[in-house]
Amino acid sequence: MAYETLLLEKHGYVAVLTLNRPPTNSVSYTMLGEIEKALAEVASDKDARALVITGAGDRCFSAGMDVADALNHPDVGDVGRALWTKVDLFEKPTIAAINGHALGGGCELTLACHFRYMADNPKAVIGCPEVNLGITPGWGGTQRMTRLLGRTKALDLMLNAKRLSPKEALDIGLVEAVFAPEELMPKVMEYATALSERAPLSVQAIVQSSTAFMYKGIEEGLKVEASTSKRCVASKDATEGFTAFMEKRKPNFKGE
Repeated sequence: MAYETLLLEKHGYVAVLTLNRPPTNSVSYTMLGEIEKALAEVASDKDARALVITGAGDRCFSAGMDVADALNHPDVGDVGRALWTKVDLFEKPTIAAINGHALGGGCELTLACHFRYMADNPKAVIGCPEVNLGITPGWGGTQRMTRLLGRTKALDLMLNAKRLSPKEALDIGLVEAVFAPEELMPKVMEYATALSERAPLSVQAIVQSSTAFMYKGIEEGLKVEASTSKRCVASKDATEGFTAFMEKRKPNFKGE
């Protein structure tokens, strides 16, 4: 499928979704609709086992919502919040490759991903400074920032409109690792490829169970764990995994 504001490519079993509105990759209403379609495309592609999200160029991952465009779409808050929740609920591993500024809605998108890696660009900053505009991080940022960092740190960041450098983001636990700009995508793709080589049904089951806990609590999480565990045990991949272990070779998982 061709996209106006995105690039969607696949490298082996890894799908790479690039926000493509340089130089700032701001999120327009059209982009929101295209991201939803791209997520559906990756979700339905059996050969796409992990998803990397990044931005075009080296200046911005995304500077957030396109304010001028948003004025024409009163429902943009509801649409953005629902879409970033779809990212958060995505059943394949998602990795944000933060190649530059990630602010406002852009930062909120990274918070919805399972993993965040950032380029060590001295000019790049990350944060949710919406309070400066008299609005809130309304695409799930208040919830996911708090979930990730705890209430006190999250409130400090959001209420004071802090914009963190890559090192500061790493120190506070907002990102998992920081790499030299030229190493960011190779390192992210290395990690994503390793994830994509694991048993797809097992990976999906673990993500589903973890997400169920985050959204519905441990009782529901245990129910999802039980049902998905049974499905995995009965799969061809489980047979392949045990056989490969006994034969001392690398398993060849097919998601069956």
